[in-house]
Amino acid sequence: MESTMKTVFLVDDDITNLKIGISVLGDKHNIITLNSGARLIKMLTSTIGSANLPDLILLDIDMPEMNGFETISRIKEVEKLREIPVIFLTAKTSDKNELEGLDLGAVDYITKPFTATLLSKRIEIHLQLAEQKKELIRFNTLLKEMVDEKTKAVIELQNAILQTIAEMVDYYDDSTGSHIVRSQNYLRILIESLQKSGYEHDALADIDVELVVQSSQLHDVGKIAIDDKILRKPGKLTDEEYEKMKKHVLAGGKIIEKIKTRTTQHKFLEQAMIMATMHHEKWDGSGYPHGLKGEEIGLLGRLMAIVDVYDALVSERPYKPAYSHEKAVEIIRISSGTHFDPILVGAFLSVSDEFKKISNMSREGAHDE
Repeated sequence: MESTMKTVFLVDDDITNLKIGISVLGDKHNIITLNSGARLIKMLTSTIGSANLPDLILLDIDMPEMNGFETISRIKEVEKLREIPVIFLTAKTSDKNELEGLDLGAVDYITKPFTATLLSKRIEIHLQLAEQKKELIRFNTLLKEMVDEKTKAVIELQNAILQTIAEMVDYYDDSTGSHIVRSQNYLRILIESLQKSGYEHDALADIDVELVVQSSQLHDVGKIAIDDKILRKPGKLTDEEYEKMKKHVLAGGKIIEKIKTRTTQHKFLEQAMIMATMHHEKWDGSGYPHGLKGEEIGLLGRLMAIVDVYDALVSERPYKPAYSHEKAVEIIRISSGTHFDPILVGAFLSVSDEFKKISNMSREGAHDE
């Protein structure tokens, strides 16, 4: 039968005190005696990760070379040791010494001489508290695992719904139905390229790439509000039709704003809002819907502008053939400083070959279907 006795390390440079400790506590606990703080530290560090760590430490303060205060400070520096309860045993009775010991992390402070019953009771109380703390940690860990599992399931469901909505929009505006997926891949590559370049921008520092990639699925959600006859017209839009098409940006903003009133995931939706409402703005202020200029346009909107235009250029549409990758890159390059943020164009040019791979893979996949 496994022993239920707790292990207590008794540390004191006085051999008489060590013998008394064994005599008083040996019947109830597994007592390990050590005659210096240095030996205690050596034994503790050698047993980290094993089942041989003590359940409690009784530590004398007045010891040569390394006193109790120095010893507990060393213990608390080690993450896997700092939760072991330490009780100071000392002949010192000043409030200052007691407060110093408690400030360093001791759970109790017992002055010598002490009675056997008092010492035994104090140890019993702190062992119980330590066990309760371990149980609470185990419970919290289990609870966190359960919450993480539930949260993961909810996020997967949300992403599935979001992806389905995005694909529905995509279907009506893209013959291959994969504009959203390509855009996500392009955007991830472009953001990571910008991060590696050392570009400093407050918005870039706050970017969670995976969260942005997920939220980018809503950048064209406003097209739900556009007449199918306009979205799928097999030719160039009239001026009147083009003005109606431009309204998808504002419609997207209204849809996302409505979603915001029904959820707490505001950062996700704020990022989606920037991309949905600003990806048709232009660096020189000639874009729509608000004619924003330069950094008035959110960073994510400026990034999505490059991604969206590149994909439109290399994709076949009812009114145009697909341009070559090289032609698309040249159009974006010469639009630096007018349509696009010059710094972002530089980042795009550095990874344009990766854009080409994604574009080619998408076309090959479409041909295989």
